[in-house]
Amino acid sequence: MENRCSWAEKDEVMKEYHDREWCVPNHDDRYIFEMLNLEGAQAGLSWRTILSKRAGYQEAFYGFEIARCAVLSEAELAAIREKGEVIRNRLKIQAVKKNAIAAQKVIAEFGSLDAYFWHFTKGVRIVNQWTTSAEMPAQSTLSETISQDLKRRGFSFVGPVIIYSFLQAIGMIDDHEVSCPCHSNAL
Repeated sequence: MENRCSWAEKDEVMKEYHDREWCVPNHDDRYIFEMLNLEGAQAGLSWRTILSKRAGYQEAFYGFEIARCAVLSEAELAAIREKGEVIRNRLKIQAVKKNAIAAQKVIAEFGSLDAYFWHFTKGVRIVNQWTTSAEMPAQSTLSETISQDLKRRGFSFVGPVIIYSFLQAIGMIDDHEVSCPCHSNAL
């Protein structure tokens, strides 16, 4: 693909993620939950590192099935930390269970995680017009608002920078460079 966003040119894993998932609207609660937790796991690390461990995360956390993650035992969490192909940070591993419990409450209130997140934009995608990745912010007023609400609801590893990346991951925000063939205006 010519003129792909510059950050995605590093290797095949990043290209694949960029071309098939990044900034593509996804309304599946399981995928939304996965991205929320993977973005949280990425804190302080590179996204490439997380993508390289994605299969390990999916295996360790039962495909990010929310109800199953909500009932992970302490023994299971410890085993994931010891043997799982994941980032072995205890708090990040425990956050998956904590986030699953909080997600169940959000689903009970809003009907789905999808409905919860998209209500912040009234279902409208934010399509930015960056000419270079350097113009892209690390956070926004929207990510700050959602971050505060998630924290209030008991979620972990959901700071405004993490949430901005998450909103890109689930396609609520399109931050492809305008010259990229994946940008909404190019489609």
